[in-house]
Amino acid sequence: MPRVVGIDPGTVSIDVCGIDDGRLFLDRSFPTGRALAEPAAFVALLDAAGPLDLVAGPSGYGLPLTRVQDATDEDLRLAFLTAPGESGGIGGLSALVRALARTPLPVVLTPGVVHLPTVPEYRKVNRVDMGTAEKVCVAALAIDEQARRFARPLADVSLVLLELGGAFTAAVAVAGGRIVDGVGGSSGPLGFRAAGALDGEVAYLAGAVPKQLLFGGGAAAIAGWDADAASPERLGRPTTTQEQVAWDAFVEGAAKAAIALAEELPAPKEFVLSGRLARVEPVREAIRRRLSGYAPTRLLDGFAQVAKQGAQGAALVADGLAGGAHRELVETLGIREARGTVLDHLYVVPRDAARRRLGLS
Repeated sequence: MPRVVGIDPGTVSIDVCGIDDGRLFLDRSFPTGRALAEPAAFVALLDAAGPLDLVAGPSGYGLPLTRVQDATDEDLRLAFLTAPGESGGIGGLSALVRALARTPLPVVLTPGVVHLPTVPEYRKVNRVDMGTAEKVCVAALAIDEQARRFARPLADVSLVLLELGGAFTAAVAVAGGRIVDGVGGSSGPLGFRAAGALDGEVAYLAGAVPKQLLFGGGAAAIAGWDADAASPERLGRPTTTQEQVAWDAFVEGAAKAAIALAEELPAPKEFVLSGRLARVEPVREAIRRRLSGYAPTRLLDGFAQVAKQGAQGAALVADGLAGGAHRELVETLGIREARGTVLDHLYVVPRDAARRRLGLS
């Protein structure tokens, strides 16, 4: 049976999860800055875990299923949405991916929500970030977990995933075991570090919207904290007026995003919470209370002790792609059928202009 690894490239940490015939054998987490500064050490970790049948690698906003060695410069620009010289965002991950491409490791890049054939075309209009590749992997874990907990087929799985990450907040809707919609961290509600979707007039007033702007202005900034130093647990104990504003904005925004997606489902069986902020009990319970009138809410358990849910889900996706026990999960999600680019559905911004912004001809 397959021996595979899943990688979750988070803003705060890069997590690695390995399973061999369904058994956990690798469960690690590294500060993102360290992993990006020492790509050779990260590659050595994967080498030491081998031989591997497949690795679901760090894929940013996603690509149709692609071997990392086959990924072109254009592919990586589209996956990480970073222009030449742009220092903000997740562009630094492209250097790690390029390092992986120089190895014989069997790494594949996987799709984001916008690439999936299970999401109707009209929901993709003027959308880029409907959920990164990592959010697809977290949803895969949630789908698999619900199917197992209730002993139901994948076709009966229905849920809204609410990902409360260390930087962004995102949500994904699942019906019939398939992802049908999503709001990504830069198009969704307020995050702990990030502002989420920007009011168009706010973008106008900013004069320019560099990548770094998308990664600030979140709950930590509202509370007056240093986002790099603030602990997520602190959000659950507001003591000042501004901390209370940050708390109210974060909790209400997350709940509203989940409820909006739930309206698209015939009858969501549950809301599933994941991410760093979901581990903060006051945050989790406040959101649970707001969602209680729609469906039960639970925390995504997963099967690893250290690696985040995104890495665990990526391992399940890698296992399914390699022909393991989760191949039906991969088939249901339509991972192999993913197509297009993140720029394919733009109308308000000409696609040629978007390509030029990324340094593409």
